Amino acid sequence: MREWEAFLPGEVCERLQRIMDVRYVIDLGIRTESISEDGKVVCTMDASDKINAMGGAHGGAIFTLADQAFALACNMGPEPQVALCVNMNFIRPGKGVLKAVASKVTETNKTSLCEVKVFDDGELIATFQGTSYKIGRKRS
Repeated sequence: MREWEAFLPGEVCERLQRIMDVRYVIDLGIRTESISEDGKVVCTMDASDKINAMGGAHGGAIFTLADQAFALACNMGPEPQVALCVNMNFIRPGKGVLKAVASKVTETNKTSLCEVKVFDDGELIATFQGTSYKIGRKRS
């Protein structure tokens, strides 16, 4: 049993698991380290094999790590959510095991705003801000 299964409804846990089971996420080696009751999500990825021509982690790989943490943080509530608009700032290169820490900042009836910070060995390398849209529950 994962820690979040103790405080999230089964339907939400199933949705989060589907987000974690996406083939692209698995292929990049992104792992969900924790999902806490206060809504904080931590995901990690070894970027040492995802280096770009300039010697740092590829921006697309960093973006995907942040996007994965964002997706999980947004989807901890009763309604499924998808990205509506995102912005990413790359501050410095990363090369090792990267950690994305996401949390929901605020939400309305239709949207949520999340912030994600990406670290390499404790040093901030990127920030990501995303707005998600609540698409509603699937109807049978």
